[in-house]
Amino acid sequence: MSYLMGIDVGTTGTKTVLINENGDTVATSLEEYPLYIPRPNWSEQNPEDWWRATVKTIGNVLTRSGINAKDIAGIGLSGQMHGSVFLGGNHDVLRPCILWNDQRTAKQCEYITERIGKKRLIELTCNPALTGFTAGKILWVRENEPQIYEKIRKILLPKDYVRFRLTGDFATEVSDASGTLLLDVRKRNWSKEVLSELEIDPDFLPPCYESPEITGTITKKVADITGLSPGTPVVGGGGDQAAGAVGNGIVKYGMLSSTIGTSGVVFAFSEEVKIDPEGRVHTFCHAVPGKWHVMGVMLSAGGSLRWFRDSFGEEEKKEASKRGVDPYDIMMEEVAKVPPGAEGLIFLPYLSGERSPYPDPNARGVFFGLNLRHRKEHLIRAVVEGVTFGMRDCLEIIRGMGIPVGRVRASGGGARSALWRKIQADIYNLEVESINITEGAAFGAALLAGVGAGIYESVEEACEKTIKVSTVDKPDPDNVAVYKKFYDIYHSLYPALFNHFAKLASI
Repeated sequence: MSYLMGIDVGTTGTKTVLINENGDTVATSLEEYPLYIPRPNWSEQNPEDWWRATVKTIGNVLTRSGINAKDIAGIGLSGQMHGSVFLGGNHDVLRPCILWNDQRTAKQCEYITERIGKKRLIELTCNPALTGFTAGKILWVRENEPQIYEKIRKILLPKDYVRFRLTGDFATEVSDASGTLLLDVRKRNWSKEVLSELEIDPDFLPPCYESPEITGTITKKVADITGLSPGTPVVGGGGDQAAGAVGNGIVKYGMLSSTIGTSGVVFAFSEEVKIDPEGRVHTFCHAVPGKWHVMGVMLSAGGSLRWFRDSFGEEEKKEASKRGVDPYDIMMEEVAKVPPGAEGLIFLPYLSGERSPYPDPNARGVFFGLNLRHRKEHLIRAVVEGVTFGMRDCLEIIRGMGIPVGRVRASGGGARSALWRKIQADIYNLEVESINITEGAAFGAALLAGVGAGIYESVEEACEKTIKVSTVDKPDPDNVAVYKKFYDIYHSLYPALFNHFAKLASI
């Protein structure tokens, strides 16, 4: 039997998964690494940490599985999007990678919009200039670190840096490249016009492939340190959301996923390019060749709950340790004690600014409606519901673009909790599915490797053969009615606070 490997270079850690051609998980390994916040609203990582984690997780997976590495037919890569790895002449990393949730580039985004024109920019890249995207980071380094910029020879996305270390080849693929603001998303290749207007050297960028295409093979040097077989093909893979969508089976019209991890993503498949003219959601190339997707991205979804756990959850951590469970399990038990609507408490999850539907680096988190009845469990429930309200914001925009929304397929931390899946069903007023696959983007990357290696004829076939629905949560009409009232209030709060967020940021 043939095996497939998927490597996901995430924000909190790198996960490597090994599956067989039936889609059964044979072994997994996760290695975490730090996130650096050198200044407020800045976010960076050391690419060498990703590489060390990749080497370690590959070795762990091979040891745990006991398989012959020669039986691995292909390797797929996934990773956090938008990050900028700057390489010098000797292919050395010139500075820490600026990540997707870094907010330092507001000035550069204004320049990009003025230089190209908002309408023309959206025509070319299908998206407005947002602080998270790669193009603004490149300009920021040019303006603020000219001594670094003059040394640049290549600019890579996070997973593509790991690809370079694995294969010695420079390459990217269309789904991840869509998030740079440098790709002509309709034509599925780098935009000569954008690069020219921004005076970015096209040679800085690697060749761009479709996601299942083979982009290189494992070198002998890497084989020696990881245990992989030299010559094993490595395919393009996908940005974490596109690869995660493949891992969720979101590869056909009418399918939509709700992924709650550190960020929150509502992701819809599209046969054609569809654009929100206001730029509130993103239109990117899908990891399915010749297809696209539309997604809304919240910056602090599961990250909001993690912030609450880390800041106020010592009791939950102690109880979890005592019972041998995850602290989030204890927190969700507390959520269950509170009725829908958290007795009038609403949370705005804009802890690190926001991206969808409000591209506003100045937005901030808010608890609205606090009264003397509220206890910690009310705050936790308000966080869970507030994140889900934000996901619904994105869902409603996608629906308004004429993209059909049928069942929602849940993934990430929000899918592991039965209660959170139920809350999603009630707030979306849609059936919410969970599936037999829990490995997310790493699993999707492995399926893409299977297509490139000829194990499957297409991405659609790969998903059909490996992914099954496990549970279906149906909305409760009574809860739907309650949440409708609170969602209407939630939806009105950001516009009312917009000017105040800007004033607060200016102090």
